[in-house]
Amino acid sequence: MSPDTSELAATLNRYFLLNFPAEAARQIESFAIADIVPSLREQPAEVLVPVWSKLVPLVAATLTRQLPDSVAQKLLTDIPPGDAVRILFQLPQGQRNELLRTLSAATRSELTELMSYPEDAAGRLMDTRIPTYHGNMTVSDALDSLRRAKMKTARSLYLVDIEGRICARVLLQDLALADPDSLLEELAKPVRATVQATASREEVLDTFAKYILLDLPVVDLNGVLLGVIINNSLVQAVQEETSADIQTMVGVSREERALSSPFFAVKKRMPWLQINLLTAFLAAAVVGLFEHTIAQVTALAILLPVVAGQSGNSGAQALAVTMRGLALREITVRHWFTVMFKEVRVGFLNGVAIATTCGAGVYVWSQSWGLVAVICSAMVLAMVAAGFAGAVVPIVLVRMGQDPAQSSSIILTTVTDVTGFFAFLGIATLMMGYL
Repeated sequence: MSPDTSELAATLNRYFLLNFPAEAARQIESFAIADIVPSLREQPAEVLVPVWSKLVPLVAATLTRQLPDSVAQKLLTDIPPGDAVRILFQLPQGQRNELLRTLSAATRSELTELMSYPEDAAGRLMDTRIPTYHGNMTVSDALDSLRRAKMKTARSLYLVDIEGRICARVLLQDLALADPDSLLEELAKPVRATVQATASREEVLDTFAKYILLDLPVVDLNGVLLGVIINNSLVQAVQEETSADIQTMVGVSREERALSSPFFAVKKRMPWLQINLLTAFLAAAVVGLFEHTIAQVTALAILLPVVAGQSGNSGAQALAVTMRGLALREITVRHWFTVMFKEVRVGFLNGVAIATTCGAGVYVWSQSWGLVAVICSAMVLAMVAAGFAGAVVPIVLVRMGQDPAQSSSIILTTVTDVTGFFAFLGIATLMMGYL
């Protein structure tokens, strides 16, 4: 091609890109990346800006990496921030950070803020490398694009309008069986549900359960598609959250792993062990109040751990059931009285049964009806208190805006020890004449 012809072609391309950006974007998407890059590299960034906001984000991200750094920098600076974020999210973390470092401090700060979501938000769970399509695309072109994208987890293709707003979906099995020359809009079905990027994990779980979905689109306030949450990813996230809850219930950091260094483990565990030590001193202080009673009847010291152990186990059962109810959204804070009343009744009935068995064993051992009466009545009271605490502790933490799993077992152990010791030794003091 002669220089004059090349210059004419570049001028025509520039005119087309500037005046018909939407049509130009569709044409660019129909070409292989290697074929279209040389023509785009001839154009200044000002010409490409209108087109870049119209491109499917995955295509725009791939092309951005092929352009000179100065052009890529200006594109990400001049296009709307939301469009820039959608493009950056299509890139691997390393390439994304590399591009961000080339931007001005103000632009980098703005884009970084837009890309940050709360830890349990839908934005953290979504897969942003989901290709999007337009309704006027043929089935053949869509299949070619899908093969190039290598999206093995895709269940649906999502169609967007010229502004990137999600408008329909095409099931993968319908795409596979359709005529290659058919348009995607002919196979389109309504989108059953979407969530905002800031939606909580609980909202995402509710939406998946309500509509029985395999994947869930994530959109911004304008309905623009940001990514898709795949069911498998959500299950993995929930499993990780559950294992983290188990750790925090006993005062272990969420960040600690089985192969974490000893120093890291000590740093994370030590504060809660110190708190647990203080609560242990509180329980010991309760025992100290009844030192004279224990000195007179040494059998009380032998039986004391029995009451504390049974009440602790009973409280742990109530705590586990309540925590599960909160995690699965079976209950909320407003159900506190119902849950508490149920666990108190369970504690009473279990307490009566355990007290009967325990009383029989104590009588065989001590031949003292007074000691039997003390341990039986204390056992019932302690297990009722344990059921009450096991239900109320996590609900109170939620009501205070705290994580209900945060060392709840340490708090529960304190409550059950103190109430168990006080009930057992207090009743023994009142019945000293019968021991």
